[in-house]
Amino acid sequence: MATRKDKTKPTTHNPLPVQPIDRWLAPVNRFMHIEATSGILLMLCAATALAIANSPYAKEFAAIWKMPIVVLFNEFTIADTFGHLIINDGLMTIFFFVIGLEVKRELVHGELRDPKKALLPIVAALGGMVGPALVYLAFQWGEPGQRGWAIPMATDIAFVVGLLALFGNRVPFSLKIFLLTLAIVDDLGAVLVIAFVLTEEIAFSWLLAAGFGFVLTYTLNLVGVRKVGVYVVVGIFIWLSFLKSGVHPTVAGVLLGLFTPAKALIGSPAFVEILQQTIAKAKREDLPPEQMLPSVERLSFAARETIAPVHRLETALHPWVAFFIMPIFALANAGVPLDPSAVREPVALAVSAGLVLGKPLGILAASALAVSLGWTRLPEGVTWRMIAGGACLAGIGFTMALFINTLAFPVSEFPEKEAAGKIGVLAGSLVSGLLGSALLAAVCSESRSQDTEAD
Repeated sequence: MATRKDKTKPTTHNPLPVQPIDRWLAPVNRFMHIEATSGILLMLCAATALAIANSPYAKEFAAIWKMPIVVLFNEFTIADTFGHLIINDGLMTIFFFVIGLEVKRELVHGELRDPKKALLPIVAALGGMVGPALVYLAFQWGEPGQRGWAIPMATDIAFVVGLLALFGNRVPFSLKIFLLTLAIVDDLGAVLVIAFVLTEEIAFSWLLAAGFGFVLTYTLNLVGVRKVGVYVVVGIFIWLSFLKSGVHPTVAGVLLGLFTPAKALIGSPAFVEILQQTIAKAKREDLPPEQMLPSVERLSFAARETIAPVHRLETALHPWVAFFIMPIFALANAGVPLDPSAVREPVALAVSAGLVLGKPLGILAASALAVSLGWTRLPEGVTWRMIAGGACLAGIGFTMALFINTLAFPVSEFPEKEAAGKIGVLAGSLVSGLLGSALLAAVCSESRSQDTEAD
């Protein structure tokens, strides 16, 4: 009888078991749902900006983003326009911080954790960065526009996931994971380009100050400081240091995301034990609610700390990035007058060709090479035609491409090329979206016909 009781004894450490695979896929599903919805909003904002920029209200609209901003604190001065300082340098740092959180999550719990699974999207992403750059340079080698070679490199995951959502379950989930991982690696590559290629002058004293901020951040994590406000203050200091150093402050956002802990302070067994202790104390002492406040606060802290900071911050910030920061960025940067001279500028054709041709060719060539050499294999349920459709969708480079365009061609120095780069991004992204959607629709239609014949 004793043996039987031992076998049937309920566990106290995990009363509500959750399958590990469901636990780690939940953030991915939530991420894709938000991205799919935000992609529609992003498209509307881009269309609105384009329409206003070609309307009688174009000057008033442009004046909003060119409004001067000056911050003075003793001898410390920051002076720029609203569009550059507040949006491109400020809000976009939060966007890049969330990218850093996504990379950290994928490295610790996601596809990038398993080298075998991660290899294909990583290799595909590398091909998808090299291919567009080579195509662009084929058009602009030796020309003044050569400095814009990185513009067509990155993928806009919001638009890609939004279009994939239209296909529902007809597109394998493994293809969505492949494209999501590819886009994350793409973004990381774009950050490296921003840091090491598009940075012209560096003030190392300010960079050293930023390094001190990162050391302080790591130390605070190490000693267990959990107050978000403390990290916000340190993060602002790091952002200001990057801003004054000459390295674009969005790089600080990615690095701070990578510094964020990916493990919970309190594990599930410990939380269950704290919960049981709190309930037992309440029953034993029969205290009124106001005297239970310390125990409730302790329980609330424990519940919060069972979720890793990476997941908690990504969940809190991702909707703000998707539904506020990215749309505002689109309004500020997608509006470009459709001037015939800008359309004829060779940079526009080079960017479009990089996105429409270079991106899918680079992804397909790199993927085929990795598979043929036996390094990896296609995800389960995914065919080469699906990869081709996804590779074309990856040519939608909207947000990151527009951002790199503003860095490669500052409007104060290259106004015509900056406008041409925007036109190239918008045109190339539109064609890539239509082409990728058409290919995936054909594959899905063919698969449905085969399933019907089999039935």
